[in-house]
Amino acid sequence: MEVYFITPFPETINLLIKNNIAFQGIKKNILSIKVINLRDFTEDPYKKVDDEPYGGGEGMVMMAEPLFKSLDYCLSVIKNKPKIIFPSPRGEKLESKTSFKLSKNSSLIFICGHYKGIDQRVIDKYVDYEISVGDYVLSNGELSSFIIFDTIARLVPGVLNNINSALTDSFVDDLLDAPYFTRPYEIDGLKVPDVLLSGNHQLIAEWKEKEKVKVTKERRPDLYRRYKKK
Repeated sequence: MEVYFITPFPETINLLIKNNIAFQGIKKNILSIKVINLRDFTEDPYKKVDDEPYGGGEGMVMMAEPLFKSLDYCLSVIKNKPKIIFPSPRGEKLESKTSFKLSKNSSLIFICGHYKGIDQRVIDKYVDYEISVGDYVLSNGELSSFIIFDTIARLVPGVLNNINSALTDSFVDDLLDAPYFTRPYEIDGLKVPDVLLSGNHQLIAEWKEKEKVKVTKERRPDLYRRYKKK
């Protein structure tokens, strides 16, 4: 998978990559990540990438011209037609199914927004997916882009040592995951459930499924209702 990040602050993405599971994918030649400095595509001597919004109002907006040029550059060098993603509070809320779908693509481009957002014409011309990471606002698009990317990269075969670990995570089947325990068997009077020590794989699987349903019903009734409709 080829992944491009368009950002006015490339050092942020570079730092995140080095401390992420995706770095293993790079070392295995499974992922190719390019960080594109948006300021390289502006004619302004101060490398300015934002301006005041038409119609007035508070804040600044990222200009269309540098984004047009940087996106055209990416599109000219990427082998296969990419999906272009812009993290935005107005986008579809990020869910596991979205990450699974995007993990099937061979190339992706992330636009890291700042300030009040980006010129709408960039979205209209280029963007395939506007995705929201939640009902809150982050101070920069590098973080939201990387959140989305992380959910995708871990699903690309070979990035994780055991892909089955990802396939049994929370949300995959509209349920939260069951609780986990490891050594020691007892600490401060708290013991590991006996069923997990039984060696009976069927009983263990049944216990885990019951726990998943229980915790989802208690903590995420919205997910539980979706699960029950299946």
